[in-house]
Amino acid sequence: MNIAYGIVAAPLALFYLYAGTLKLIRSRDQLRPMMAWVDRVPLPALRALGVVEILGATGLVLPPLSGIAPWLAAVAAIGLVLLQAGAIAVHLAGEDRRVALNAGLVVAAAVSTWLATGL
Repeated sequence: MNIAYGIVAAPLALFYLYAGTLKLIRSRDQLRPMMAWVDRVPLPALRALGVVEILGATGLVLPPLSGIAPWLAAVAAIGLVLLQAGAIAVHLAGEDRRVALNAGLVVAAAVSTWLATGL
């Protein structure tokens, strides 16, 4: 695995693995203090977001490590860019202007996309 890609993608994958797992196993009440938007999203959609985040994290790491279809890492990174673009839209629609984390995740996923094309 390209070292620069690993430096960017590994922490990004850990973040999404953690966030996705929380969305899968915690209740709305447990998520509300850290995710104010959970009341605006149906519970099945929230669980689906968790699955998508876990799959994205897996797609960032597993293909380059296994050497099987390493191009999937770029696809996973593009998916995470799109996921965060949607997250920013949800935040702004709910008049929540705290999107700095989301913007940072977009940048990290975009850099991962660029680095993954060179794997």
